[in-house]
Amino acid sequence: MILDTTMQRVHFLATCVASIACVGLQPGNANAQACPAKPIRMIIPFPPGGATDLIGRLSAQRLTETLGQPVLVENRGGAGGTIGTELGMRAAPDGYTLTFSVASYAVNPSLYKLAFDPVKEIQPIIQLSQGPLLIAAHPSLPVRSVRDLISLAKKRPDGVNFSTTGQGTISHLATEHFMAMAGVRMTHIPYKGTGPALSDTVAGHVSLTFGNVFATLPLARSGKLRAIAVTSAQRIAGDPSIPTIAESGVAGYEIALWHGLLAPRGLPRPIVDRLNGELNRALKTKEMADRLEGDGLSAAGGTPEAFGERIAKDIELYRRIVAKAGIKLE
Repeated sequence: MILDTTMQRVHFLATCVASIACVGLQPGNANAQACPAKPIRMIIPFPPGGATDLIGRLSAQRLTETLGQPVLVENRGGAGGTIGTELGMRAAPDGYTLTFSVASYAVNPSLYKLAFDPVKEIQPIIQLSQGPLLIAAHPSLPVRSVRDLISLAKKRPDGVNFSTTGQGTISHLATEHFMAMAGVRMTHIPYKGTGPALSDTVAGHVSLTFGNVFATLPLARSGKLRAIAVTSAQRIAGDPSIPTIAESGVAGYEIALWHGLLAPRGLPRPIVDRLNGELNRALKTKEMADRLEGDGLSAAGGTPEAFGERIAKDIELYRRIVAKAGIKLE
């Protein structure tokens, strides 16, 4: 029985190697096998309908077109994205289960007990997008710049309040990071999502917010909020008149949002390279560029190694922020 099981595994591995080898064959080669040989599952660890889901589905559509097999989206939301992500990381490293990921992936190790190592037990494939949060203030708040905000907050410790999308979210950590680096204290008002956080800021119940560009910039353009700065290292293409926090007096400040694709550790390199190459090409299309820009993001691309470095760097950054601020999930 043990011998039979061993032979079955050897046969299975040999089949996998044969299918992997076809990745490098040119189309039209009579010896080439169909690759991939069956539909691929893409887990999106959030509910359907949001911006993350739309970008994930567009990525799945592009892979469907280029790989010749359907890439089927499976939404598995819950626990800040950890439920779906853990499901994806437990899958076989054969290229038939991919996991769509967002920047909160790097926050979760500081707030949740994960069933896998978020750096060592994954195979990064590609970072798809990059973008900032936008500091936006109610027009009644007497600030027009980061320096104004710091000056006011120092004069009124805890007297300026800010809305976030919830305890332990990136908008919360971004604001805590700002306060620590600027040497100020403000009062946190957590909400359950972007909509309520922005609504109360527009109504003047809260002084300012660190919001996503997609939802927040239109409110600034309409005059309902005042754009102060973006959290990224560079200004955004959608409105280059808005300065970064770093250039506004808080040198070295950067909080980045991103989307990306992961697989379990052990995914053979030819498959990693094939997926990375197809998505790098997809990011150069107008459809992908327009979709990302519409969400206040820009295309990232690059190598799997660069994406892995981004993840590791962000995990350490958020560990420091969480520890220093004493953040815990309620």
